[in-house]
Amino acid sequence: MLTLHTQDLPAPPAGHLPMGSRAGTRAPLTADGRKLLRGAEPWLPVMGEFHFSRYPAADWREELLKIRAGGIDVVATYLFWNQHEERRGALRFDGDLDLRRFLNECARLGLHAVVRVGPWSHGECRNGGFPDWLADTPCVPRTDDPRYLTLVERYYRRIAHELRGLSYDDGGPVVAIQVENELYDQPGHLRTLRALAERVGIHAPLWTATAWGAADLPADVLLPLYGGYPEAFWEDAHEGWARDMRRHYFFSAIRDDHAIGADLRSCAPAGTGPDDRRYPYATCELGGGMAIAYHRRPLVPAADVSALALTKLGSGSVWQGYYLYHGCSQRLGQALPNQESQDTGYPNDLPAVNYDFQAPLGEYGQVRPSFAALRLQHLLIRDSGAALADMPLHLPDEGPDGLDDRASLRWAVRAAGGSGFLFVNNHQPHETLPDRTGVRFRVHLDGQPHSVPDREVTVPSGAHFAWPLGYEAGGGLRVTWATAQPVARLDLDGTPVAVFAATAGITARFALPDGCEVSGPVTVERTPDGTVVSVPEPGTRAAVTVTGSHGRVRLLVLSGEQALLAQRVSIGGTDRLVLCEEPVLADGPELRLHTSRSEVTVRVLTAGGFTRRTLTPGEGAPPARPLPVETVRSKALAPPARTGGPHGRASAPRDEDFEEASVHRIEIPADALDGEGEVLLRLAYTGDAARAYVGGRLVADHFWYGPAWELGLRRFADAVTEHGIEIRVLPLAPDSAVYVDPSARAGLAAARTRATVESAELVPVHRLTLPADLTAHGTAAD
Repeated sequence: MLTLHTQDLPAPPAGHLPMGSRAGTRAPLTADGRKLLRGAEPWLPVMGEFHFSRYPAADWREELLKIRAGGIDVVATYLFWNQHEERRGALRFDGDLDLRRFLNECARLGLHAVVRVGPWSHGECRNGGFPDWLADTPCVPRTDDPRYLTLVERYYRRIAHELRGLSYDDGGPVVAIQVENELYDQPGHLRTLRALAERVGIHAPLWTATAWGAADLPADVLLPLYGGYPEAFWEDAHEGWARDMRRHYFFSAIRDDHAIGADLRSCAPAGTGPDDRRYPYATCELGGGMAIAYHRRPLVPAADVSALALTKLGSGSVWQGYYLYHGCSQRLGQALPNQESQDTGYPNDLPAVNYDFQAPLGEYGQVRPSFAALRLQHLLIRDSGAALADMPLHLPDEGPDGLDDRASLRWAVRAAGGSGFLFVNNHQPHETLPDRTGVRFRVHLDGQPHSVPDREVTVPSGAHFAWPLGYEAGGGLRVTWATAQPVARLDLDGTPVAVFAATAGITARFALPDGCEVSGPVTVERTPDGTVVSVPEPGTRAAVTVTGSHGRVRLLVLSGEQALLAQRVSIGGTDRLVLCEEPVLADGPELRLHTSRSEVTVRVLTAGGFTRRTLTPGEGAPPARPLPVETVRSKALAPPARTGGPHGRASAPRDEDFEEASVHRIEIPADALDGEGEVLLRLAYTGDAARAYVGGRLVADHFWYGPAWELGLRRFADAVTEHGIEIRVLPLAPDSAVYVDPSARAGLAAARTRATVESAELVPVHRLTLPADLTAHGTAAD
């Protein structure tokens, strides 16, 4: 029996911090020592990073709709000074650099925003985002040097002009401003930057700073934000997992992570960091994936992302922030390459263009499996976030024995006032954790002992979930505990419906109060502690009706696979639960989706159960098709193995090396870009590094790490149909030290002797407009 006593752990203090909204028409946004609040209501925001200046402005709205459909309600974005003022004195906020347009688009879609104004930003941008001319200016950057502050003030003043009227307090979307980034030893300078920003007219209810690496932040001036990643491209190219990342798969009261930004610190952290008792646990960089560097190319499956996010939520996070949530591309067309590289003194070489990050939404808007895996957690937060925000962390009586412990089951409880959630994580990257047999939890919740479940179960390897305790299912029905994760609570024609996701390998069981009448595909057991209901076969028809003094409530248990399709969508002004393979985008009254499938099934939950509609792109919509690849030059010469940067890591091939690459030409059919959606060119190639050129201009690049390389063609539509696309591939030098995931090592070994494009496929992504009432004329779901 695994035991935890919640009453033995004091809650953190809840004194208000000296920051928050000014008087206005909205409920004030504030923070105390435990949580964020909108008015008197606790708020647990879900934030995703999307860099507007690294994505075509014409596509911002559609991508923001996808972001919102993933359960994100706050969009974070960097400002890179070297993009907005590449030439000194020539400040630009137009086109893809139009911050104001981007934030207004967020506002129109009901999304809040966090603006990370720098002036130093990082984000794998050249010189951390500092303009090149700054290095030739007599000043000491990232300090209170008056010469530096004069330059920052002019930059901030222009940012203030762009942000005018867009603060949350003024009815706009901006809820927070982050100053600087990863500055861990200059608290006075951080204080100066906030004061300077406010003096020139930048306003927001919250002011934040990254706090990892035991950062020394000015007390009660900036809200500390934390992070954690499943992998680390900034590690050396050693075999195996980046060791410090293990900590993110254990429940812990420790917020800090000394690994993030370690490649930029000159020494190990010396201080203790912010006082956790003063601030809520907020995050801004939970890894939505991981970037690829030349020397280290990790592969991040969806479960690595979702298990980390769930573990942070279970560890007390009251602000889930992902970096990156939407991939993007480094800006092209500037005088110098915009990526961070060894040439700029950085330890690692990044691709010249690709900044996909293996994110839930890719560099060209691709929807990845991690999108659905995270969305399932975001549904829980949307439904129960206000309660969860006020629930402190409680750890079990016996915890794991260090980062190498693979024998202990990892679990925790967040609870307050007789209700809570039991979090379990039995997944970590690289090392498969074993099945846990004979598991039963003993939780003392508000002084009352509960055995969860009422019999021993096996927690499968890879499982990670949250089970409710003292859960209000609706209509006054209180579920004592359940072995299924809450998804949503809805009111359908006056009947409360609570939807749950089954945990794979564990029967969904619900402990209900005595006196309930239960009907449906269930097994009912009467016990001394109440009624326990088992749902042996979860699915769209696994609905349980519970009747009692509370009235009539329905419990619906979806299978784990079905739950990954679940999303809440407003249809005709009514909040509905929809199951669909693609995100359903609600753009005002219009519903649409993007798909490369030949047909899409949409299931909508109604009072009578699920109805199903099957939709197709229609006649004339081109299918995915292979394209011929013309090999212009098959011979390729591997560049010499080079190292560089302060740590002597493997260096990426240079521009001139691609003159010796194999060359392949692909013609794009004239009708391929006739539709509204993206068109992906999916390439399978053998090689170390590849670049794509259109009309002689570099448009995309890739360091091989296993998955197929996908290029979005829409943004190059005119040029690509006129010129086609040229792919250049280089082999790997025999003595280069490069890390890839073990599953990809055979492919990288082949790249030492071969460099070629194996196949090319054109994958149109069709845009479908859905019927206004998806429930009309639908058929009963199976």
